[in-house]
Amino acid sequence: MKVLDLQCTHGHVFEGWFASEDDFVAQCGRSLVQCPVCGDPSVAKKLSAPRLNLAGGRDGGAVQQAATTLASTDQALAATWLAVARQIVARTTDVGDRFAEEARKMHYRETEERSIRGTATAEEASALLDEGIEVLPLVLPAALKEPLQ
Repeated sequence: MKVLDLQCTHGHVFEGWFASEDDFVAQCGRSLVQCPVCGDPSVAKKLSAPRLNLAGGRDGGAVQQAATTLASTDQALAATWLAVARQIVARTTDVGDRFAEEARKMHYRETEERSIRGTATAEEASALLDEGIEVLPLVLPAALKEPLQ
């Protein structure tokens, strides 16, 4: 099993587990590897080492500890974001490309208010904001929108 440090084009760093280097390359070629934070399929392998052997002195240990702490913080942030994204998916109704229409119906009390998510063009989102309808753009990884297998 190979554990690889990966990074998407947006700078999100995450870990991937693959049977081999060839397996990683094959999965990337079929767009099966995506950033768990933003869903970007453009993923690159980062240089990684299980341990940095730096000069053996006190400074080397401090640098190693700082690098480990930073990596842990990045992983914790990514894990927190994924947990929030899962909650959003679980607690909202996906209205697809009818988002602007459904948001207007709720705003003008033509239908019952509920938590929704979906897609809207930049122009539709701008028009909703101009009408006083609050919207929040949010990119959810595609994998969170589908059932787990």
